[in-house]
Amino acid sequence: MPLASLTDIKSRSGTEVGVSGWIAIDQERIDRFADATDDRQFIHVDPEAAAQTLFGGTIAHGFLSLSLVPRLAAEAMLIPDGMKMVINYGLDRVRFLAPVRSGSRVRGRFTLDSVEEKAPGQVLMRHSVAVEIEGEDKPALSAVWLALVVL
Repeated sequence: MPLASLTDIKSRSGTEVGVSGWIAIDQERIDRFADATDDRQFIHVDPEAAAQTLFGGTIAHGFLSLSLVPRLAAEAMLIPDGMKMVINYGLDRVRFLAPVRSGSRVRGRFTLDSVEEKAPGQVLMRHSVAVEIEGEDKPALSAVWLALVVL
């Protein structure tokens, strides 16, 4: 995660702070997620049956795309110098907007909404996140992600 001073990070509130690199969403990744979650709906794991749907093939689980947010943030989210750890504090307003077809690539776009001191040595950072699909107009999802940074 890119490091910056807390003062610098606070000054970036309301601006885009980073965009991650692309991650491939192939059928193997989708199948592994299906195995991990016991969600084997045919639109995710059966290419022949999924080809007969409006998607034209298999698609990633919405929660697979959402689960990648911390990985995408590792490249894009600013973290204060002196950080001891970051704790996933939760999500607000998650919306799944477009399917991620098998073989696609996704990336995260992060805008820092606010930085709030919750307790001495604890800072709550609120980011708007869009998980974009390469070559698509609509993002896969949008969410507000809360991260508690322990200094």
